[in-house]
Amino acid sequence: MVKAKDQSTARRAIARCQGVAKAIAIILIAAYAHSTGATTPFDQIKGGYRSSDTLILDRNGEQLHRLRTDATVRRGQWVALADISPALRAGLVLSEDKRFYEHSGVDWQAVSSAAWANLWNSKTRGASTITMQLAGLLDDDLKRGSRGRSLTQKLGQTVSAQLLERSWRKDQILEAYLNLVPFRGELVGIDAMSQTLFGKAPNGLDMREAAVATALVRAPNATAAQVAQRACSALKSLQASGADCEALGLFAEGALQRRDYAASVGVAAHVARRLVSAMPSVSAPMNLGAPRAPTRVGTVKTTLRAPLQRFALQSLQQHLRELTDRHVEDGAIVVLDNTSGEVLAWVGSSGEGISNAADVDGVTALRQPGSTLKPFLYAQAIAQKRITAASLLEDSGTQIQTTGGLYIPQNYDHQFKGWVSARTALGASLNVPAVRTLVMVSPDAFHKQLVRLGLPLRESGDYYGYSLALGSAEVSLLNLTNAYRALANGGRASATTLALGSKPTWQAALDPRAAFIVGDILSDPLARARTFGPDSILGTRFWTAVKTGTSKDMRDNWAVGWSQRYTVGVWVGNASGAPMWDVSGTTGAAPIWAAVMNYLHTAQSSYAPKPPAGVVQTVVQFAATPSTATSPMPTEAARKEWFLQGTQQSSFAINSGAVHATYSGDKARISAPTSGTIIALDPDIPPKNQRVTFLANGPNLRWLMDGKVFANGASAQWPPWPGRHVVRITDSKGQVLDEVRIEVRGAGLAETTDRRR
Repeated sequence: MVKAKDQSTARRAIARCQGVAKAIAIILIAAYAHSTGATTPFDQIKGGYRSSDTLILDRNGEQLHRLRTDATVRRGQWVALADISPALRAGLVLSEDKRFYEHSGVDWQAVSSAAWANLWNSKTRGASTITMQLAGLLDDDLKRGSRGRSLTQKLGQTVSAQLLERSWRKDQILEAYLNLVPFRGELVGIDAMSQTLFGKAPNGLDMREAAVATALVRAPNATAAQVAQRACSALKSLQASGADCEALGLFAEGALQRRDYAASVGVAAHVARRLVSAMPSVSAPMNLGAPRAPTRVGTVKTTLRAPLQRFALQSLQQHLRELTDRHVEDGAIVVLDNTSGEVLAWVGSSGEGISNAADVDGVTALRQPGSTLKPFLYAQAIAQKRITAASLLEDSGTQIQTTGGLYIPQNYDHQFKGWVSARTALGASLNVPAVRTLVMVSPDAFHKQLVRLGLPLRESGDYYGYSLALGSAEVSLLNLTNAYRALANGGRASATTLALGSKPTWQAALDPRAAFIVGDILSDPLARARTFGPDSILGTRFWTAVKTGTSKDMRDNWAVGWSQRYTVGVWVGNASGAPMWDVSGTTGAAPIWAAVMNYLHTAQSSYAPKPPAGVVQTVVQFAATPSTATSPMPTEAARKEWFLQGTQQSSFAINSGAVHATYSGDKARISAPTSGTIIALDPDIPPKNQRVTFLANGPNLRWLMDGKVFANGASAQWPPWPGRHVVRITDSKGQVLDEVRIEVRGAGLAETTDRRR
């Protein structure tokens, strides 16, 4: 009887508490009506949310890369309630706020029960609802301090919760809470927690994972054992029967130690870092109540194409794996839209697992371009009317003075071709004709031409000298590819862009007639046949123009070319600068270039450009040169050739040959090379394929290299190796007739090579 009376008294007391609490709440509503969080619309809160990551999107909104840009906190992306595990939603409500869907922000029954329990029990009990907790997260004035919330804050939290319930739906409240609640340490929000501790998106959390997540909401910094204990209670509430808590301890401990949320993930790491570095700082505190900006700081839309970016990266990685035994681990690819200058693909590295320098951006790194500068040289010479595409240039052993000494260039197959047309010289990438052409143009004039094309060379033309014809300067893949894009656009150049909607600003950088003729040469498989063969990897089933190049000591290998719509540039090598082993233009970068071009034109055609005004086509014939006078075969086969109007002619011939030294009975002499010659090994040719030609006048001569006989006769071929050497000729009795001293620079044959060959 007494017990029943006590219960009745308790019920009346609870009712009085509820009434008093409601009255206080009504009185305080007006006072706290200005609460920022409580009066801010849900869409504005969601719009003002800022992740600690920046998302890089392609032109269609597809995610390319995610890069952490805020080191002060770890927030993921805002996750819609429908994309959050049902187990977690249910577990959170059961654990934190059982009457969430029934109350209007404050659970008065829970408040009264908590007040009564706190009055009679030493262990206090809370009655904060999910809505009240959200109010504390939205308003800085209501956030919990190190000693908990003050009475004023609790009253304000109560009022704000009721205001929220009046303007927000229950699903919006729960969604916002799950995205803003701290879970553990720096982890804030369901996405960061789920990705970090469980390595999955929030929609994939199972009941056990949901139970651990629910336990972390209640006690973010609890020990693994405490988390497991609370998770067990949450799991039992989710599973009325069959809840297994035995393994929760180890599971919770493993989850709390895991860090699966990488700071950088995707296929466009270098683009992400480039764009983020140009953005305003994103480390300032998040202002949830601020109006939504037109463009969110955490999302950047680019000109890239996600499928193309992935294909380019996969092609690069696959090919470099095939070149592993040739000491190649790095590479880069860039694809440009010819019309707009938009970057469609930007692969700066082969990535972790292949490269030891994955952070180095090969698209912007400065490298020696080798023979890829030759098209601009020939275009300039044609524009200045110094040569035509049919002009005959001599490809023979020669010595050309450079700032570093005498340069003795050779060709890839270590054979000179004699007199060849400019079309053949460029298409087959012959070195001596290119250097002879630069002598006509001058290094300074060529330097200025390259700068107009967007290649900001560090030094002057005089600094590089005649070696500039063979790519001794340093350029980036992005700038070089864009310079080729100028050839694709008839000599007009504009900047590249990663921003959608940018309009190019054009400037004339090259004579459009010369650009057309050079493009025609680089698209001609017959022009490149002498070096690359009639059916090389450079040939495509659609119209393209392409050039390869290899830098000094085989440190860099390039393939750059264009189709009607796209320009593609590829570089392979080693970020460390270490040389590759036995890699040429057709085995290094060219296969990747061809793969990307074929992908771009899977369902798109490419046609040759129309000739611009001021060019004419004429049938030309080539006569036999004096060196082939005993043979009636012409220097090259008759063909149609393009000319700048006014420079065309129908026949080409060399009227007099070179004057060869003859023996007059005087003392035998070495006529080439001269003493003091510095020989620079050609970077486009494997050292084992290079030869130096020695010439002398006199009968019955023997050649000695550093005291060892290596040849007989008036001429000799010698495979060079680095160092200083003494070359002598002797007569049949061994008497020394003449000697010269030479120096060879560059990477030569291994020391085990038989030097007598």
